[in-house]
Amino acid sequence: MRSVHDWTEREIRDLPILDADTVLHLWRCRVACPRCGPRLEALDWLEPYARVTKRLASSVARLCKVMPIKQVAAFYDLHWSTVKAIDKAHLENELGAPDFTGVELLLIDEFALRKGHRYATVVVDAATKRVLWVGKGRSREEVRVFFDLLGKEGCARIKAVGMDMSHAFRAEVQMHCPQAEIVYDLFHVVAKYGKEVVDAIRVAEANRIRHDRAGRKLIKGAKWLLLRNKANLPDRESHVRLKEVLEANQALMTAYVLKDDLKQLWTYRREGWARRAWEGWLARAQESGIKPLIHFAKRLTVYLPGILAHCRWPLHTSLLEGINNKIKVLKRTAYGYRDDAYFFLKIRSAFPGNA
Repeated sequence: MRSVHDWTEREIRDLPILDADTVLHLWRCRVACPRCGPRLEALDWLEPYARVTKRLASSVARLCKVMPIKQVAAFYDLHWSTVKAIDKAHLENELGAPDFTGVELLLIDEFALRKGHRYATVVVDAATKRVLWVGKGRSREEVRVFFDLLGKEGCARIKAVGMDMSHAFRAEVQMHCPQAEIVYDLFHVVAKYGKEVVDAIRVAEANRIRHDRAGRKLIKGAKWLLLRNKANLPDRESHVRLKEVLEANQALMTAYVLKDDLKQLWTYRREGWARRAWEGWLARAQESGIKPLIHFAKRLTVYLPGILAHCRWPLHTSLLEGINNKIKVLKRTAYGYRDDAYFFLKIRSAFPGNA
């Protein structure tokens, strides 16, 4: 029977992947170099100190793009940690350090990393839809890591940044990119309006008519009808129920109409027109006599420059909402990632951009 050391390189390459892997420890010889001392011989199909062939590692990495680690490990009869280490090394080599060349428009948002109010922050190039950076946390200190990586020249190139009404995001942008305009996103402003105004009025009105069981039940059960966009209601029955709720309560009718009018601020492309529309909306909110609505309008005045900036920079974090949805799918597919750095590499790999 021939020894494995008698096999040619071509014979080794023609072996099935797993068979080639089983002879690694026999094939790689330890040689005594008169100049360098004992060394392992170099093989072009095996990385230094690797336990698997390049061909196996490449095949595992390709399969990890479309399958969970658990299934890839079962397919190749490898340990979960081995597959994860192979894929992580492949992603680090493939992605490298983030390239910030030519980046001028940013989108910043947070997403839930895991249960227990654990969050991470994602930064996207708004022009190419490429994920530039993902980091743990959402505080100023944790977000500052991105701007340190971006550098002084990179920060000086930034023209506008789309975000929610996060103080930490705003403060860091103002510190590192003082020339950049902050653009507040429609989705987050309207979501906050729904929670702080519409839902607060709904609860207050339901409590006010607690002796009217039928009316209270109608209002209490209308939460999602009031918070969802009218165009997104699933069926005709939902439209009928919404109409009944609004006709039965004047305060909810006022808040609901003003919610739709508030959205119109993001449709203007001239700041003068948008400002006049805001002044009209603010006057109606103040004259409504509804405390949650008046309080929200007063607070929103502070964010007006960032809302009007949308006329010049039509940035939408709806792109980020789509990215966040795909991040949730990645988490579910893997049943949770045990290594945050690896998870962040998977996110960057999933959104290479369209440039």
